[in-house]
Amino acid sequence: MSTAREAPAQKLTAKGLATRERIVQAAAGLFYEQGAQNTNNEQIRAAAGVSGSQLTRHFPIKESLVRAALAWQADTIVARHQAPELGELDSFAALRRWADSSIASQDMVRGGCIFGSLAAEVVKTEPAHRDAVADGFQRWQELFKRGLSKMRERGELRPEADPAALAHLLTAAFQGGALLDQAAGESAPLRDALYGALAYVESFAAER
Repeated sequence: MSTAREAPAQKLTAKGLATRERIVQAAAGLFYEQGAQNTNNEQIRAAAGVSGSQLTRHFPIKESLVRAALAWQADTIVARHQAPELGELDSFAALRRWADSSIASQDMVRGGCIFGSLAAEVVKTEPAHRDAVADGFQRWQELFKRGLSKMRERGELRPEADPAALAHLLTAAFQGGALLDQAAGESAPLRDALYGALAYVESFAAER
């Protein structure tokens, strides 16, 4: 998964890039499991299988690693929404498949949203990361907005349907549902939130 949005200043060799990627992935996993504030360099070093000097060479300060982890998690979310079976999220059937796959994914993980969990933490504790959080959510919402816009252009959604507003609804339903799912320890809250959001989207279906 590329972390080009937080690319290192110096040009790295292929080996250096692989090491950097391994550090970012290890950090992202730990941040997701226990939070950025509760994760120290020693834990990251051990999880990534790197030395202390390698870690500090790529990420001299923790803030730069947090931003790289946010970018990696955003890339992961975007990639999941671009799975072949979802197409361009430009049909009611594709949106339903997205909801079903999201529910199944949370059933396996039940740890909240991989991007939203870290985003919620750092947006309060590290205001400097707000732009990285906003960028991640914007990229995610843009996928829905683009698909919904195509549906409206094809006449599948009524003209008054607002793709941007509906994109906000779908991402918010996932975020809120995933949090409730994490607290409850079962998938009913997420399922209800996503299916409720889809029902609202479908209420704009054009009459045939």
